[in-house]
Amino acid sequence: MDVDAYLDRIGAARPPAPTANALRDLHEAHLTAVPFENLGIHLGEPITLDEDALFDKIVKRRRGGFCYELNGAFAVLLEALGYPVTRLGARVFGGGRWGPPFDHLALLVSTPDGAEAWLADVGFGAHSRYPLRWDDRAEQVDPDGRFALVDMDDGDVGVVKDGEPQYQVERRPRTLADFGPTCWWQQTSPDSHFTRSTVCSRLDGGGRVTISGRTLIRTRDGARTEEPLPSDEAVLTAYRDWFGIHLDRVPERPAAG
Repeated sequence: MDVDAYLDRIGAARPPAPTANALRDLHEAHLTAVPFENLGIHLGEPITLDEDALFDKIVKRRRGGFCYELNGAFAVLLEALGYPVTRLGARVFGGGRWGPPFDHLALLVSTPDGAEAWLADVGFGAHSRYPLRWDDRAEQVDPDGRFALVDMDDGDVGVVKDGEPQYQVERRPRTLADFGPTCWWQQTSPDSHFTRSTVCSRLDGGGRVTISGRTLIRTRDGARTEEPLPSDEAVLTAYRDWFGIHLDRVPERPAAG
């Protein structure tokens, strides 16, 4: 891990100590600089969870990724900065039901003395701007929503945003390799929403900027604007200007089933 290169990628200074405030700053900086995106799937790029490959993609090639990639790389950065990190599997809520195990990767991050712990997640798209306090069951007000962590009957911890369930996290520590089979399914199955359309989204000041398919979407202070991108050149220019992603073709290759 080249810590300085990673910090430069997200525009953050090296914190003098692994504190709660430093984690908040790193979390927000990551969400602002590194997009949640699935473009590689539609460009025919295989996604591997090897840590060197993640560093190469996110830091050296200045791309983004989905949860396994973003939280997988962020975990290594945090560990290099002195934070104890536990990788946790999660099941995402959607379509009125819970998804399969390892549907999502989230991070449990603590101070070196173990006195404080947070649920950190830079890989869920529009989610909390700051880490959520792991042991707090009261409502947690974040700039991007009102969140709550709730204890589930099966021992998992549920994450709720604005009254709606988002995902439930198991408490058992996992390794990045544990997510390999589901990562493969997410990038190859026609039943995965990642193979159905392209998305690229990041935090943008007080709102978000997103390219969904061929539409540029901006949200700020509750207002939403949509701008159709009428040509391949317009799509590629938007990726470059809004995300710093330089592509030689529009990512629209149908994913293999």
